[in-house]
Amino acid sequence: YIKNKMKNLVLIFFSAAVIFMVSCEKEGACDEFKVSIANDDDSHNFGNNCLQCHQANGGGEGCFSVAGSVRNSLLTGPQTSGKIAFYTEPNGGGTLKYMVNIDAKGNFYSSQSESVVGLYPAVTNGSGTLYMSSPLSTGACNSCHGSSTSLITAP
Repeated sequence: YIKNKMKNLVLIFFSAAVIFMVSCEKEGACDEFKVSIANDDDSHNFGNNCLQCHQANGGGEGCFSVAGSVRNSLLTGPQTSGKIAFYTEPNGGGTLKYMVNIDAKGNFYSSQSESVVGLYPAVTNGSGTLYMSSPLSTGACNSCHGSSTSLITAP
């Protein structure tokens, strides 16, 4: 009887430990710094809302403060180079606060802790710059672009 009780107790303890480990798998993931790098091809899911997974309760590595995807000017595929700039005023005015590279798969992302909400983004490459005329209300760029507003495109 006592032997069976001990086996059950060990089984319960082991099960609880496994459940705890699985539920805490993401713990500390928001402390990990991730930023897109020019010519890098580690990103994925072009055109999807990156912040669905790359946030505290998501399954993605790192918690992004801003992320999105950029199509080339012909809308035939990803823009594989360039930068996203974030200004304090419209049309590149005010102060340049951040700049994030577009990677080889057309995605950009950063887990920098400061928010981009209220900033004005611009897509820039060797052909020029395109400005967004309104300030950001979220860093989840693909939550609007490609859904309720037009795709982000390169100049």
